[in-house]
Amino acid sequence: VQLQASGGGLVQAGDSLRLSCAASGRTLGSYFIGWFRQSPGKEREFVAAITWTEGTTFYGDSVKGRFTISRDNTKKTVYLQMNSLRPEDTAVYYCVSSHYVHAIVRVPSEYNYWGQGTQVTVSS
Repeated sequence: VQLQASGGGLVQAGDSLRLSCAASGRTLGSYFIGWFRQSPGKEREFVAAITWTEGTTFYGDSVKGRFTISRDNTKKTVYLQMNSLRPEDTAVYYCVSSHYVHAIVRVPSEYNYWGQGTQVTVSS
């Protein structure tokens, strides 16, 4: 599975941004797709995930109510709509995919595939 993320950039606090991740290759076995983020000196943090089939969503505590994850199965693309951005949202955002039906979505090692990352910078 190849994951191509796009949509990152520099915005001001309070602004919105939408990330996209296009999946290609052997996506048939992919069950979860989502996002992690990492900023310098910090561990990777779970942001959001969604199941391809049911569309069930999961969110990290720090983004609940501000971020929305969605997917387009026909395009094999997942989106992360980020609203009310804060400086602490600044990070490299990674698109991830898991083939494990019972994956613990907040755990990075549960994901088989990682994209290259896209930088999001929020200025105060």
